[in-house]
Amino acid sequence: MKSLALTEYRAPLECVETTTPVPKGNEVLLRVSACGVCHTDLHIWEGGYDLGGGKMMKMSDRGQKLPHTMGHEVVGEVIAAGEDALRLVEAGRTYLVYPWFVCGECQVCKNSDEHLCPTPQYLGVLRPGGYADYVLIPHPRYLIDIPAGIPPEQAAPYACSGLTAYSALKKLGPGRLKKPILIVGAGGLGLMCLSLLKAMGQSGAIVADIDPDKQCAALAAGAIAALDPTKADFAALLAESAEGGIHAIIDFVGSPASWDLSMGTLAKGGAYVIVGLFGGERTLSLATLPLRAITVSGSFVGSRRDLIELMSLVRTGVDQMPIVTRPLDNAHETLSDLREGRVVGRAVLVPGGPS
Repeated sequence: MKSLALTEYRAPLECVETTTPVPKGNEVLLRVSACGVCHTDLHIWEGGYDLGGGKMMKMSDRGQKLPHTMGHEVVGEVIAAGEDALRLVEAGRTYLVYPWFVCGECQVCKNSDEHLCPTPQYLGVLRPGGYADYVLIPHPRYLIDIPAGIPPEQAAPYACSGLTAYSALKKLGPGRLKKPILIVGAGGLGLMCLSLLKAMGQSGAIVADIDPDKQCAALAAGAIAALDPTKADFAALLAESAEGGIHAIIDFVGSPASWDLSMGTLAKGGAYVIVGLFGGERTLSLATLPLRAITVSGSFVGSRRDLIELMSLVRTGVDQMPIVTRPLDNAHETLSDLREGRVVGRAVLVPGGPS
């Protein structure tokens, strides 16, 4: 099998050939049909996450060993299965992979919050992922049915981009979705969030992004307004678009600048959900939280139950966000394009795809 592997942090990915895995027990071998390229992959490529104050959470400290194959938004076809998995999967069938592999034994996992397991083995993060011809899945429970008519390149981003946006929306609760929310960032997650809001029959969103192309993409995806937060008229235009103020914000950037924007915008009694992992730090006045009665929470991907719910929503009809397909050999160039903001929507690698 061929993989585009990370052999040195911040260095170009290298093509590595290894023996194709043979599944045992509950394992299932998939031939990769499509694999999304996520901002998390950029953090892995860089070697970790900026925690602020000069601190970094290093991937090597989390147990990642090089060479490593990234890619956690995977759709693949069942090629082989271990003896215990044979009756649970259908050979030749194509599935979406729930990539947040866990121990399955701790109380967190038993409460269906697998993605918060203290000893995870996430696909493409700590286990070899989908920047490859094949990927080995530890158990059939991680294979999720794809609604009919959804091609692999459209389905793949639901494993992270869709799941993360859906989970963040659930944290706001149905009451706060009855009026427009503010979405910070119109990348793949922001555009996915707009599509899900529409499919859920909610009031929609105003989007803040500095990139004109992404503003246009947000408007095409159904945003009520797409505003540049660096412009002098931002506050006035936001107030005009959001009668009664902004009571819910989902921040898909997670930077000091997006924090300042959100905390300066959120109305009393509002909720601010931080999803993005750009990194950095900010000092918080503790009295601000009770005096304004606001809620600030983090949101990390979502549970397997959330992904199953999401795919049920997709069956009812969800507008597809822009997808850019690239051959697997272009994985490093695709990461570079993502880093430089040249990808509108989601980039998806297709092994064996056209150059």
